[in-house]
Amino acid sequence: MQLEKFNYDNKIVRNFGIATVVWGLIGMTVGLLVATQLFSPAMNMANQYTTFGRIRPLHTNAVIFAFVGNGIFMGVYYSLQRLLKARMYSDMLSKIHFWGWQLIIVSAVITLPLGFTTSHEYAELEWPIDIAITVIWVIFGVNMFGTIIKRRERHMYVAIWFYIATFVTVAVLHIVNSFELPISAFKSYYLYAGVQDALVQWWYGHNAVAFFLTTPYLGMMYYFLPKMANRPVYSYKLSILHFWSLIFIYIWAGPHHLLYTSLPGWAQSLGVVFSIMLIAPSWGGMINGLLTLRGAWDKVRDDAILKFMVVGLTAYGMATFEGPMLALKQVNAIAHYTDWIVAHVHVGALGWNGFLTFAILYWLIPRIYQTEIFSKKLIGVHFWIGTLGILFYAVPMYLSGFAQGLMLKEFTSEGLLKYPAFLQTTLEVLPMHMFRAVGGGMYLIGVIVMTYNLIKTVKKGVLLGDEPAEALALAPVFVPGAGEKTAHRALERRPMQFLIVSLIAILIGGMVEMMPTFMISSNIPTIASVKPYSPLELQGRDIYIREGCVNCHSQMIRPFRSETERYGEYSKAGEFVYDHPFLWGSKRTGPDLQREGGKYSNAWHFNHLMDPTTMSPGSIMPTYPWLIEQQLDTVSTASKIKAMRRLGVPYAPGYEALANQDLDNQAQNISADLEKDNIKVKSDREIVAVIAYLQRLGVDVKNVRK
Repeated sequence: MQLEKFNYDNKIVRNFGIATVVWGLIGMTVGLLVATQLFSPAMNMANQYTTFGRIRPLHTNAVIFAFVGNGIFMGVYYSLQRLLKARMYSDMLSKIHFWGWQLIIVSAVITLPLGFTTSHEYAELEWPIDIAITVIWVIFGVNMFGTIIKRRERHMYVAIWFYIATFVTVAVLHIVNSFELPISAFKSYYLYAGVQDALVQWWYGHNAVAFFLTTPYLGMMYYFLPKMANRPVYSYKLSILHFWSLIFIYIWAGPHHLLYTSLPGWAQSLGVVFSIMLIAPSWGGMINGLLTLRGAWDKVRDDAILKFMVVGLTAYGMATFEGPMLALKQVNAIAHYTDWIVAHVHVGALGWNGFLTFAILYWLIPRIYQTEIFSKKLIGVHFWIGTLGILFYAVPMYLSGFAQGLMLKEFTSEGLLKYPAFLQTTLEVLPMHMFRAVGGGMYLIGVIVMTYNLIKTVKKGVLLGDEPAEALALAPVFVPGAGEKTAHRALERRPMQFLIVSLIAILIGGMVEMMPTFMISSNIPTIASVKPYSPLELQGRDIYIREGCVNCHSQMIRPFRSETERYGEYSKAGEFVYDHPFLWGSKRTGPDLQREGGKYSNAWHFNHLMDPTTMSPGSIMPTYPWLIEQQLDTVSTASKIKAMRRLGVPYAPGYEALANQDLDNQAQNISADLEKDNIKVKSDREIVAVIAYLQRLGVDVKNVRK
């Protein structure tokens, strides 16, 4: 059989590589700014477009979808072509994928600081951008499967299994989590409410970590690590066990983000059980990677690129052990809502995703530019600065999380809260946040060193845009079963069947967890006293979402004595039936607000929003002067009421025509009440709507208790 000559497309790899570096610098710089805002409120710059609440999601999106996302596509486009011995299916689809993805990222950079957000963590982008993500992801999938179908290598190598699972699972996660009812070009309400919305979001959020930040990187580990070490993968059988157990078990673990919340207990228990089970496949992958280096440790000692891989795999092992431990209820009771979770997430992000990306860039760029790396010493410098940066970041955050979690639960010998004010814990951990910023700064310096090294490497080389290659074509006739010793070996030859089996594996867990909550009404018991938000309160809630307040404040009081003493009655599922979206939060930088209504006067809230330190000395909360300057948008009131009614909120038919009249009456009452405290503010200002929303929180349930 004759050899076929063809070319690998290195231009698309180069493009995604450049984007990885550029967005990495931007995302991490924004992250450093976010870190400094948590001990120096002045860094919010008294500007509505640079507050912590608005740019924190910008940082997470830039790092996850821009830096890591482009890194994934860089690695996949390079390895896929070589594993399949085929050029990508379509150069045009590759280009559309690249430029479409960059356009999506730019749209996030524009819209998130402007306050266009859904508030769902890792899914904050509004509905038009969600549609664009779907289109570009499908284009990527068509290009990938087109390449797999025209391959010249019969068996699909283990890395490709992970790429297929990544594609199908991310598609399912994104679509299910993006069911929204548009209100305008940049505003929508989720179809789900309260507990259902929380379950879907953390099914998505946890598995976005699993199938965007983990499985594609495992696929790249299986390709690039053996290449770097010039060693075969340790165990093919372990690869099979690792892959299938990981994708099946991972999808069940989402509810461990909602322990002790209003989620039904059976769903929480399922999340705990499968989270503990997750240790085995996760460590199976780490062990398979590390043992691939058996006999090559002398090379690791001398090769900084392999050092990045080893530390990255170690960070993966640490994070995937700690995650299940955090799913234990006794541990979660202390760790959840604290900086402990921040430390845990960043060990994985900085160590696993960051270090593997750096190693692949260092290994790949010189090869496609036909040259040697500019400076191996600078790779070593980057490695040690980056490693120390992770330690300076993670250790203070662990200490901060331990301190905050324990302080908030501590009682005196008289049975009173030792630290009744949440602010006491915030002030206690400020030095740890300063150290965190130092660690983040060191990590960023390492990336700058890498950027310089790669630029110098590129300048002294020449891009091999179309890399010549040759391989035997697949036999035109294939007899099923011929030469196939195992069922899995046979499956490796059938990409579409592999896709279907992977889809079934990841759908089972999601369906088992979500269908009872959606189909059995008794799982979400209602509370008769809980009424829909008034038009003014609904507008205020949307401003609360716009300003990103959920990034710092939870609305979920867990059934612990420490929380009920501090905040009030624990939260019930029936309280959230009209909340589109839910706002339970995942981190407390400030106190829980679920029982905020009636706790303070309107004047207190006004002064607190204008200058938090006047009401809470030492507060690190930003100021919100624009809320008194900006007029409330009442044009959208009718469409919001109609949308909520379509979602099942029991507003009377035709109420949208009267909504603004009720809004104006309530606003004038609040404005008049503020005037009693010598605060003159027009009733049509945004701050009045925010105050109305804050004063509503928890009132329905508190009235029942009385």
